[in-house]
Amino acid sequence: MSNSRRDAIRRTIALSVGGSALARAPLSSAQAYPTKPIRLVVPYAAGGAVDTVSRLVGGRISEHLGQPVLVDNRPGASTNIGMQQVAKAPADGYTLLMASNTLTTNAALFSNLGFDPAGDFIPIAKVGYAPLVIVVPSTSPHDILSKLVAAAKSEPGKIIYGSAGNGSSGHLAAEQLGRAAGVEFLHVPYKGGAQALTDLIGERLNFMAINPIEVLAQVRAGRLRVLAVGSSKRFDLLPDVPTVVESGISNYEATVWWGLVAAARTPADIVAKIASVTEQSLAEPATREKLSEIGVVVDPLPPESFNEFLRAETARWSSVIRAANIKPD
Repeated sequence: MSNSRRDAIRRTIALSVGGSALARAPLSSAQAYPTKPIRLVVPYAAGGAVDTVSRLVGGRISEHLGQPVLVDNRPGASTNIGMQQVAKAPADGYTLLMASNTLTTNAALFSNLGFDPAGDFIPIAKVGYAPLVIVVPSTSPHDILSKLVAAAKSEPGKIIYGSAGNGSSGHLAAEQLGRAAGVEFLHVPYKGGAQALTDLIGERLNFMAINPIEVLAQVRAGRLRVLAVGSSKRFDLLPDVPTVVESGISNYEATVWWGLVAAARTPADIVAKIASVTEQSLAEPATREKLSEIGVVVDPLPPESFNEFLRAETARWSSVIRAANIKPD
């Protein structure tokens, strides 16, 4: 028998033995996962921005994992109801949360949550963000941000803005804008953003800081004008609109963001598997295009980087909340 033939037989035997050993080895939790549908808790009502993002991303994750990802809308109590359900759920990867800004703000807003936003969740993957935009009625004399700020400086407390409620992302973004610009705005909280938007279009408010997903249709229809975007770079859907920093106000950034988290004790290999398929999903051109069309900037982050992002956001917004003594509705 030739030496090459002997070597081939040895390789075959080695592979057979190795394969048998692997067959006898117990499956890791990630290899077995998932064996049943996954529940994706969305702590907002159906039809909103977070719900839309969740259904798009959840659908792609479902395709990769081979199990349904079922969106479960659990609105209420400033998202605390949905967040608490996931915090207290079995840590097996079958209950996930599509988290947003409230994960990093509610600890500073509420004295008794019933769960710990910093300790009861494990970050899986950031999905993306949308810059909050500063919008005014199309008839407003303040056609650039510097004019709005100048009006607030000349008449402190006379420039009025609305929000979806105390502690909402729009409230915090406008509060941060006033602090960064050194001016005082008058805040009018509403029980939801729809009525505030109606009053803005009706010129009963001077401006709002709001998710662009909620106002792009009104902007395109000529009812609202965007003065600036709150991200660190310009927004692809509004390429001619400057950032707040470009408009002369330094050290400003305000976005709404989305990302997946699970109960803190979820096995690391399951977290890694979900993170991997989320990254694959967000890399698909069709998924990116669909998200971009509704105003989402795809910005994936793996677990470790997402955790650093959450820590930084918590520190930043907690500082704003405490300095302004903001209390929930």
